[in-house]
Amino acid sequence: MLKMMILPLVISNIISGTASVGAKSNGKMGLVSITYVVVTNVIACIIGVALSLAIKPGQSSRINSTLSVQTSGLESQDIFADLIRNLFPSNLIHACTHKLQTQYKQKTLTHLVNTSQGPLINQTIVEVDKSLGYAEGTNLLGIIVCSVLFGIATSQNKDKAKPFLLFFTSMSDLVTEILKWLLWCTPMGVLSLMVASIGAIDDLSSTFIKLGLFVCTVIVGLVIHQFGILSLIYFVVQRKNPFSFYSAQIPAWITGFVSTSGAMAIPDMIRGCEEKHHFDKRITRFTVPFVTTLNADGSALFIVSAVIFISQISGVDMNDGQIAVILFLTAVSVMALPSVPSSSIVTIIIILTTLSIPSQQVALLFTMEWLLDRLRSGCNVLSSAVSVPVVDYFIKSDFRKLDEDDKKAQMENLSFNGDVLTSVKTQI
Repeated sequence: MLKMMILPLVISNIISGTASVGAKSNGKMGLVSITYVVVTNVIACIIGVALSLAIKPGQSSRINSTLSVQTSGLESQDIFADLIRNLFPSNLIHACTHKLQTQYKQKTLTHLVNTSQGPLINQTIVEVDKSLGYAEGTNLLGIIVCSVLFGIATSQNKDKAKPFLLFFTSMSDLVTEILKWLLWCTPMGVLSLMVASIGAIDDLSSTFIKLGLFVCTVIVGLVIHQFGILSLIYFVVQRKNPFSFYSAQIPAWITGFVSTSGAMAIPDMIRGCEEKHHFDKRITRFTVPFVTTLNADGSALFIVSAVIFISQISGVDMNDGQIAVILFLTAVSVMALPSVPSSSIVTIIIILTTLSIPSQQVALLFTMEWLLDRLRSGCNVLSSAVSVPVVDYFIKSDFRKLDEDDKKAQMENLSFNGDVLTSVKTQI
């Protein structure tokens, strides 16, 4: 029930947010937001690499597991191409349930080949044909682009679009209220899922011992990123105590933790920014949904740490070039995670395959996925919330000027009406 509210929540907030400001401000907010997402993703990747190389959890744990997983056929270049294609969906209704994704079809061909010894032998060749198809899952990026366009068009036609804007503003308030009701039932469902995940693990004590250093590496990285890097960013742009801002985002962090979804925490993030820190609604209602969809610095830190961890337990020595490739692929891939369960795990397999590193040991990560997924989701939520004061720092002067122009236009309109009324009275 929580998932079904994501789409109306994102659409209503983005349209109502973008419609409240002009096209110039929308463009600037979008640019600042994307820059913030890229920078925080790269910083998170660097933290993950540094800690993994310093602690070396894979080398210390000496894991010799026989677990295996089915590797994905997805290629990194296809992930990026699908991202671009999905930005402009051909059908909005279809985009609510499906997204474009590269499909792979294997064909096995047998050829007769001459050998140096004389007789012909059969040689089997496997060819992979690529084609465009649709995969189940909401095309959020395409819907966001369309929602921004509708919002900009609404801001340019304020008089004609008043009913349209009123509808989506009301929808935003109603969806937020419904989410409040649903979240009361969330802890019980999440507790059941956690108990089921723990119960499915064989030899629990041995598994926790083997993965302990890796889990500690990820947790230390998330703590450094949340309370070090993000706190510094907030202090630089606002010159205030970041922990007072963090305290207002505790409900959002908890929601992201228990639901493993940043979209579920959007109402709490907006409420903490608007009610407790009084940021402009035009900024919060555009920035929070937009950044939440693209931002995944907690996932980026987990992915780079996991790739290096798998390479270490597989006995692969990584050079500087491979580490640079991991940084680049992760920083970009996390903005377009495939719409499948445990998408971070799928991205890890994609990067390992790109680097020709054995990916069989990835199955070990599933034993702690239930915990690390919640921790990195909480980090993603906090990072998305911090984007609001960053955007506010660069945009507030434009809004101040826009408000002054609106007040000036209203005063001129009142003055004109007063002059007309005086003229009419004089003539009478």
